[in-house]
Amino acid sequence: MTKNILIALMAGSILTGCQSLTHTPADIADIDAENKAIGAPEADANEIDFIDTVKPVRSDEAKIAKVIDNQVDIDANLPPEDIWDRIRSGYQLNLDVDQPRLKSQLRWFSTHKSYLDRVSKRGERYMFYIVEQLEEAGIPLEIALLPIVESGFDPFGYSHGRASGPWQFIPSTGHIYGLEQTWWLDGRRDIQLSTQAAVAYLTRLNKMFDGDWLHALASYNSGEGTVMRAIRRNKKAGKPTDFWNLDLPAETRAYVPKLLALAKIMKDPDAYDYKTHFIANEPYFDEVNIGGQIDLAQAADMAGVSIDEIYLLNPAFNQWATSPDGPHKLLVPIDSADAFRTKLAKLPPKERVTWIRYTVQAGDNLGGVARSHNTTVDVLKDINKIDTSLIRVGQQLMIPVAGKSAASYTLSSHQRLLSKQSRAPSSNRIKINYTVESGDSLWSIAQKYNTDTKTLARWNSMGLGDALIPGKKLAVWMKPEAGKTSQRSARSVVKRVTYTIRSGDSLAVVANKFKVSVSNIRKWNPKVGSKKYVQPGDKVTLLVNVVGG
Repeated sequence: MTKNILIALMAGSILTGCQSLTHTPADIADIDAENKAIGAPEADANEIDFIDTVKPVRSDEAKIAKVIDNQVDIDANLPPEDIWDRIRSGYQLNLDVDQPRLKSQLRWFSTHKSYLDRVSKRGERYMFYIVEQLEEAGIPLEIALLPIVESGFDPFGYSHGRASGPWQFIPSTGHIYGLEQTWWLDGRRDIQLSTQAAVAYLTRLNKMFDGDWLHALASYNSGEGTVMRAIRRNKKAGKPTDFWNLDLPAETRAYVPKLLALAKIMKDPDAYDYKTHFIANEPYFDEVNIGGQIDLAQAADMAGVSIDEIYLLNPAFNQWATSPDGPHKLLVPIDSADAFRTKLAKLPPKERVTWIRYTVQAGDNLGGVARSHNTTVDVLKDINKIDTSLIRVGQQLMIPVAGKSAASYTLSSHQRLLSKQSRAPSSNRIKINYTVESGDSLWSIAQKYNTDTKTLARWNSMGLGDALIPGKKLAVWMKPEAGKTSQRSARSVVKRVTYTIRSGDSLAVVANKFKVSVSNIRKWNPKVGSKKYVQPGDKVTLLVNVVGG
């Protein structure tokens, strides 16, 4: 039987196993419960829908051909076809330990095989790159499983402790390892950069603890200072200083056993009645030098893939386009890379993003114009070659805008947040939209609506330490009776406020700040309202709803 005939016969059976997985609300609740049980960030319905259902871009015919090649090739030294075989061959840690904490994690994972399937499928795009980096650094390949423990292989994972990305770097550690965090992008979610940072950090920790990987892993979770202090305490008390005997935080005591349990199951899945999800031992993506900013929707069209596929390979990008300041690279499925490069070379620079010409109106300021067009003041200054934030009526500004509707960029940070905020935590809750005001804190808002800061942060995909910027919209989910009471209060509690105009203010800015209309400000303040412009020092009287809602 010829190779082509074999491919034709196999195609039907292999292709039927590549259907997208759809999650019901019950599935999402199950994932939330599972992630909570293992200490991973809670699942976001929007993220799960796309991370678990966007079909990885593969050439099925090429995959089948490779299977046939491996079957007919008599060379026994070919690299393994499945990445799991390669990972097993690089194990270095001692997994044969008799510890209750390890047995507990083994029981949990071995009875939640669907979870193992889900996280494996999420990691399919990234695993080959991670394994390559770990091998090059001489790091045990069990650590390729660490993103499962950290984030459930969710590239958009964000914890209440402000850790982000597959390797869950907090902001400060991210900065130390060069992971830039701006309005345009968050390097902690960049698959390549965050993996390189994790390798560097783990290597340093391993050296710090004289080659003890369990100490290094514990330090990755809770900090090297915490582990060093625990070691010193045990030494002083004459106790053993290995990981299993250290007095560490509860999360850290479970963290290392989780990784070891995963490694044991993946080493011998048959022993746990589990079949690993096949992941090809070959590159999934290729890096393309794009040379400048580009609209992600346009890049997806040129690569012949969905926008969601582009976001899943490039989750660092927060907005509808790559950062104008770089890095000027884009990861695309390896089968699409050559075609993408060819089309990119033919694309005129002025067509990489869509531009509009905006005429400044009375009451405009640069910050407001930037917000209304989903960009930043710095971008507008740079593009329009202006050094000041002052703009004049009639002035024309060139502004880059998304080529498609905002809803098309489903996995941008704004759309993910909207999806999170619109998903009720339970069926008996009603949503109240709250606009952050100057002086607000998570604690004060939580107190106002009879909830706690952790819950409020979870409703809005925030960390407890995230800054609250006036004007930011928060979702508050309340029980129906509490919500009605709050809404009645919001309609009735109005306070007279005298506000002094500051430099850069306009009536539109003041109206937005206090959630009132410009026409009402003019009606309440006839003298000021008769002026074309307000000046710093002018005072306006406002009737402000002080409860919110």
